Amino acid sequence: MPDPIAYKVLTADQMASLEQDAFTGAPVDIADGYIHLSTAAQLTGTVDRYFAGQEGVWVAAVDLAALGDTVVWEPSRGGALFPHIYGRLPLSAVIARAPLTRETDGSVTLPSP
Repeated sequence: MPDPIAYKVLTADQMASLEQDAFTGAPVDIADGYIHLSTAAQLTGTVDRYFAGQEGVWVAAVDLAALGDTVVWEPSRGGALFPHIYGRLPLSAVIARAPLTRETDGSVTLPSP
C-alpha cells in the first residue's frame, strides 16, 4: 500500500501561497501538469537534487487520503513511484509544516503535527 502521507517542498513564497488557502503549483508543477510530492524515503533526495543551497525552504506533510482521487502514483524516469496531485493542494490537507532542517545523518527532518 502506498504511503498515506507525502511531502511537498516549498520555497518561502510558495509556503505563503499555501497558507492563504491552497497551493496551485511551482513552475515545474505547472509545466508538468501536476504537483510533485515525495514519500518520506524520497524526501532527502528531492531536497538534495532540486533545493540544494536554497534558504527559506519549507516541508509540508500532506494527508493523501484527504485529496482523494486527485493523487496518482506514477513512476519517475528512474522507475520509482512518486505521488502526484492533479489539482491544487489545499491547506486543509496539510497536517504539518516546518522550515527545512536536517538530522545529524543529513536526512531531512519530517515535520510533525
